[in-house]
Amino acid sequence: MAENLEEIRQRKLEELRDRAESAQRTEATMQTPMTPIQINGQTALTETVDEHDVVLVDFYADWCGPCQMLEPVVETIAAETDATVAKVDIDANQQLAAEYGVRSVPTLVLFADEQLVERLIGMQDESRLRTVIENHT
Repeated sequence: MAENLEEIRQRKLEELRDRAESAQRTEATMQTPMTPIQINGQTALTETVDEHDVVLVDFYADWCGPCQMLEPVVETIAAETDATVAKVDIDANQQLAAEYGVRSVPTLVLFADEQLVERLIGMQDESRLRTVIENHT
């Protein structure tokens, strides 16, 4: 009888360890990407917003000087905050930019819990972006 109890304990312990490892693997796959995600189309944007709690979307253009200056800031935000950063090239995604009312670049849109909660237009410094993200995480 004592041998059976010990076997049951060992089996249960292994099951608990397996569950814990599985949960860690799942959590690791759902973590925020460390680099910006390139978005091409509404479907990709919707999926990104649905999959992540906080998403900062950078609507930019390659020819835009302020957008080029903002790029290292956006990359730092992606690497160092809990927000997922997505980039949308307005020239390649004109309809998507129009849907979100982008009239000038850079325009940054923040989604929290699948809702658009902030819109920032023009060059932004890193501390401003961090504050906006922290207010929604």
